[in-house]
Amino acid sequence: MTTPGDSPGVVAPPPLIYGAFLLLGLTLEYLFPFSVLPDWIGYFVGGPLIAAGFTVAIAAIRTFRQAGTNLDVRKPATAIVAAGPFRHSRNPIYLAVTMVYLGIGLAAGSLWVLGLVLPCLAVMRTGVIAREERYLERKFGEEYLAYKRAVRRWI
Repeated sequence: MTTPGDSPGVVAPPPLIYGAFLLLGLTLEYLFPFSVLPDWIGYFVGGPLIAAGFTVAIAAIRTFRQAGTNLDVRKPATAIVAAGPFRHSRNPIYLAVTMVYLGIGLAAGSLWVLGLVLPCLAVMRTGVIAREERYLERKFGEEYLAYKRAVRRWI
């Protein structure tokens, strides 16, 4: 049962945020090409980075589902997840999506996409992560604070 206010109140779903920045970067690349990276970087760095990101995301999503809590940040959390990739990062899904985003930027050879990763992460930090952390502190109290002290945000 959901009670009013029982969600982090994020500014937008994270996939939408990452997707908007990626689309902006690719559009800027199309309109104002700024590709100075050698092709081999895209193939030998971008591709594996995308694969690693998907691997981390799949493991984190499975762990969330096993814990029986909501993956959608607009819905209530029902548990603190501290297993699987969440033992090493409080935000492994966001880390994974960032890896995929960077891999796409490298594969596309787009400095626009790569340059927009920092503003994207700033929006994620203030509009999603900070709100989630305040929500989890309110909802789970000391249990979440202990987890927060034990596990880094990213890696």
